[in-house]
Amino acid sequence: MAMIRYVSTRGPGPSSRFLDVMMAGMAPDGGLYLPEIWPELDRNLFSHLSGLGYAEIAMHIIKPFVGEDLSDETLQHLLGKTYTSTTFNHSAMTPLIQAGPNAWIMELFHGPTFSFKDYALQFLGRLFDHVLGQRGQRITIVGATSGDTGSAAIEACRHCKNIDIFILHPQGRTSDIQRRQMTTVSAPNVFNIALAGTFDDCQGIVKALFADEAFRAEQHLSAVNSINWVRIMAQVVYYAVAAIALGGGERQVSFTVPTGNFGNIYAGWVARRMGVPIKNLVIASNRNDILTRFFESGDMRPEAVVPSLSPSMDIQVSSNFERYLCDLMGRDYAALARLMDSFKTQKAFHLSGELMQKARRDFRAYRCSDLNTLEIMKQCHQATGIMIDPHTAVGFHAAQQEIDKDPATPMVMMACAHPAKFPDSVRQATGMDPVMPAALAQLQGRAEKFIVLPRDLDKVRGYIRQSVKK
Repeated sequence: MAMIRYVSTRGPGPSSRFLDVMMAGMAPDGGLYLPEIWPELDRNLFSHLSGLGYAEIAMHIIKPFVGEDLSDETLQHLLGKTYTSTTFNHSAMTPLIQAGPNAWIMELFHGPTFSFKDYALQFLGRLFDHVLGQRGQRITIVGATSGDTGSAAIEACRHCKNIDIFILHPQGRTSDIQRRQMTTVSAPNVFNIALAGTFDDCQGIVKALFADEAFRAEQHLSAVNSINWVRIMAQVVYYAVAAIALGGGERQVSFTVPTGNFGNIYAGWVARRMGVPIKNLVIASNRNDILTRFFESGDMRPEAVVPSLSPSMDIQVSSNFERYLCDLMGRDYAALARLMDSFKTQKAFHLSGELMQKARRDFRAYRCSDLNTLEIMKQCHQATGIMIDPHTAVGFHAAQQEIDKDPATPMVMMACAHPAKFPDSVRQATGMDPVMPAALAQLQGRAEKFIVLPRDLDKVRGYIRQSVKK
């Protein structure tokens, strides 16, 4: 097997090894790491994977990206510790629930924080702990969250002896349960920052901290956001798991993904690029529809973030889109660097012609209003008895339109969060309360711990420096 190395989207430069990419999170030039070449799965592999457990399939999907940086024994051990019934509360890890004649909901909320983020972050946390312990190093993780990444990252890192973790969330713009999942964690290495701004403001400050080379070196910064390649890599696995379950790796399957930051749907693109038989990848946007607008017009132009019933998607700057653009533009690193510099200064860019024709072959895109979100949640419950959260409903809305066009291809809708994380929306839509898992019900009685900071890079940097020093 060829050894895969990694390059930045902003320019090839010297290539990096897998573990160095994991530790760095973001490339020094401000770009995101990508494999220099894409590994391709042997089509005969799928018949072998049929019937295997989640961790075993993950081994075959992830090993090509890791190369020789981890022995097979170490990788198998880490995956086995991650994807187990002590971490995830369903034996199938990502069960598929039928919701129509050829429609399936893939439940990605059986981890400790009831979010799809757990599937990658539980692995990343164990990987960090293993490598840091071997190297005798300590790192500072800084991340931004629109709702679910923060709690999943904190849960993955709270017991790590060699990590301090700082999570920025937009003050007042997550659900009550999402906030409490972060702020009620009592661990000396966990720090929550409620930023007076939007998720895009949080993400902008995180990127600025990584761009500050002196601070980055001083604090040994690393990332758990989906700017870290390991997050994308680990999410590829459940696309393969679904394709094997529904078609044995021989029949094409389509996926609909509610997405704002483009990380989860991009993992589907990577899976298809590797050879997983995926027909259509459908982007589902809420009212903050920058991705849908791009695929309609070729314009990537952020607008003001408007709070919605699906807050984890209230995003106008999709950081992972840069990874997709790199391949869309034929790995023209210099051209992409110019485009991203222009986007930073002009707050917009436009693509047309052959590039947009190719982009529209790669993805379909739809938007869903809050009113439609509630209606879909109601319809789904009445028709199937299944309660879904508002993010899943946004995906359900998009999937229905694709199923009408192509009823013969199995459609998998990603259910990215447990409905109990959004009880007000569920109650508004269905008139009923979702069953509340004990772990979420207990949050109400716990004290919260966080600091409110202004949208000020210097204030955030100072707080991190002061907290780590203590």
